[in-house]
Amino acid sequence: MNDYPEPPVGRFTGRRKSVFAETYDPEEDEDDCAKVVFPKSDEQRQRLADAVRNILLFRSLDKEQMQDVLDAMFERRVTADELVIKQGDDGDNFYVIESGIYHALVGDSGQEPKHIHTYENSGSFGELALLYNMPRAATIKAASEGSLWAMDRQTFRRILLKSAFKKRKMYEALIDGVPMLKTLQSYERMNLADALVPRTYSANERIIKQGDAADGMYFIETGTVIIKAYNDQGEEVEINRIGKGGYFGELALVTHRPRAASAYASDDLKLAFLDVEAFERLLGPCMQLMKRNINDYEEQMLKIFGSKQNMKDIR
Repeated sequence: MNDYPEPPVGRFTGRRKSVFAETYDPEEDEDDCAKVVFPKSDEQRQRLADAVRNILLFRSLDKEQMQDVLDAMFERRVTADELVIKQGDDGDNFYVIESGIYHALVGDSGQEPKHIHTYENSGSFGELALLYNMPRAATIKAASEGSLWAMDRQTFRRILLKSAFKKRKMYEALIDGVPMLKTLQSYERMNLADALVPRTYSANERIIKQGDAADGMYFIETGTVIIKAYNDQGEEVEINRIGKGGYFGELALVTHRPRAASAYASDDLKLAFLDVEAFERLLGPCMQLMKRNINDYEEQMLKIFGSKQNMKDIR
């Protein structure tokens, strides 16, 4: 017995003649448009959450956007030898694999398709045709029974493209408010906005720990961060508070030393995280300014501790 809701009629059949004329302008998409929701049991929702957890496309979505993804996906059961998508067809859905084995096949017209990849119980496929309005570049054939989670093309484009657009706009505004980053050119700011990843923290939650290796730096979207460090008596004391538009964690990346302070969320906090690789690739023009900041921080440490011995990264 199948307890799962049926996808809409025509979801897998009766493909349109062409979708290549379709355009999607995220600036013209109203925020109050009706969201696609397929009801799911708690068990289904948990299985879906597990299936999408490591999908790279969803990496930069925030919690609300991920909920939209979970709401919008519907289950499709497949049998062995079933063609899930066919090379040359219009793209109709994006698929996330929950279970089953699937073969990706590519062939020129009139020739036997070649097996180029095997998916085993994880992964995703079908995004290229939806993102770029192009025909399916490969055939995906089920080699066993399995279960897929699907999202229709319009919903996929609305969530993924609009989130990318909103993320860039939001982070460009954040970047504009950071004096250090005004040295960046326009294209460098766009690259930085695309590289930032949202992170959220609750009140009193620790963000970075004194003594840890530096993995990146943080920009504050909303909320306040408390910076603390241990003094010579082994007491953790507050050094600084940083609010919206501020940043921290950069000096450990500049000096290549461990964190010399911990950072905590004073209240509910939204941050934009830049990993160390992107930092080195994108923030070269800001490096001299960040190095000059070290002197300011040394003076701050001197006032608080009476010594510079702990100075590594009080941000």
